Amino acid sequence: MSSETLLTVKNLEVTFNTPKGKVHAVRGVSFDLGRERLGIVGESGSGKSQTGRAILGLTAANGTISAEKMQFRDVDLANLTPKQWRKVRGARISMIMQDPKYSLNPVMTIGDQIIEAYREHHKVNAKEARLRALEMLEAVKIRDPERVFNAYPHETSGGMGQRVMIAMMLIPDPELIIADEPTSALDVTVQLQVMAILDDLVRDRGMALIFISHDLQLISSFCDRVLVMYQGHVVEELRASELHNAKHPYTKGLLNCLPKMDGDHSDLPTLEREESWAEG
Repeated sequence: MSSETLLTVKNLEVTFNTPKGKVHAVRGVSFDLGRERLGIVGESGSGKSQTGRAILGLTAANGTISAEKMQFRDVDLANLTPKQWRKVRGARISMIMQDPKYSLNPVMTIGDQIIEAYREHHKVNAKEARLRALEMLEAVKIRDPERVFNAYPHETSGGMGQRVMIAMMLIPDPELIIADEPTSALDVTVQLQVMAILDDLVRDRGMALIFISHDLQLISSFCDRVLVMYQGHVVEELRASELHNAKHPYTKGLLNCLPKMDGDHSDLPTLEREESWAEG
């Protein structure tokens, strides 16, 4: 891990206006990120995905973002115009979404979509862009890059589609990747394959990674550091290698709910919650 700080988030708040009143999705989240792999874990509704979306300015129209500081290198992310965002998204920070079915254009070939992502940020001719796209498909361990290059999204499996998404998000050479539940739609074996590919590429290219997931096991296997979120708050921050030393009862509860191969299975563990945890 590099000591260089790429991203600083201080006191991030995300609030949504709904027919039933204001919903505080993210409450006072703060962290620094170097060239490392940071995991954000929590249940559905904990605010982890909204944290990632706020960093990239992708909060829904009915949402409001505020922060004391949200700085990515020399860029103040809290005060960008739409035109300035276009120079940051993809080129410097990319986001891998949950399910490629909803992220890939169904009427464009995969090759054309990867080329479009590359040429949006690099002034190259069509031949060079095609070559880079094929190289990127090889980099994500696709055995027949030419065939996949000419295929449409519906002609690929879920695991293949997610590899294509990784290729598309990494081809502009961003400095930070935000992966929001990138393997939740995949079976366990394919999950590990896709995460290993992403992990290798992040390491080889010296990128930073924010990996958002509800899967504590996956987070602990692939991340250096973990933020545990509950009802919009970060309740604990610790090294992934020290998760077994977690102090907060919520983190301990998540760990206790992980499946175990041995021991007594007569009573399945349940996750108990206290109102005071939601107060930060």
